[in-house]
Amino acid sequence: MTITSVDKDLKALTMTITAQFNAPIERVWEMWENPRLLERWWGPPTYPATVVDHDLSPGGGVSYFMTGPEGDGPHGWWRIVAVDAPRRLEFESGLADDLGEPKIDMPTMMVRVDFDEGAGGDTRMVIVTAFPSLEAMEQMLSMGMEEGSRSAVAQIDDIL
Repeated sequence: MTITSVDKDLKALTMTITAQFNAPIERVWEMWENPRLLERWWGPPTYPATVVDHDLSPGGGVSYFMTGPEGDGPHGWWRIVAVDAPRRLEFESGLADDLGEPKIDMPTMMVRVDFDEGAGGDTRMVIVTAFPSLEAMEQMLSMGMEEGSRSAVAQIDDIL
């Protein structure tokens, strides 16, 4: 079934993506934990991701870049804040320059991913992205964050 809702709350400065998968929680968690699986869905279909570094322990980080149809390669990073495998992952997220260094002129976001397993063995995944300001939220949304996130998460079903 994949994505069941995408909600933007301008007052709370959040975007929440809820998805449902016909797979056990451990398998859905693996989509984040395994860098080779993560790069199969993290970027939208036209911008596949390549994970360079991947350490999901608190204080660790993930760095990646995407390769666009024109050869462009936007880079990004995560700083891991908290992990409770396979139930929760929290990280700070931002864009990076071509060397993988955080772009200080771009906003960073806090992301919390919660996983809940249903009685039938299916898993609900909720991704809440919190923005530091309305301006930052509007900037990221205008860059296609919602559409990119939708199309990225929609790829998970095919991998599962």
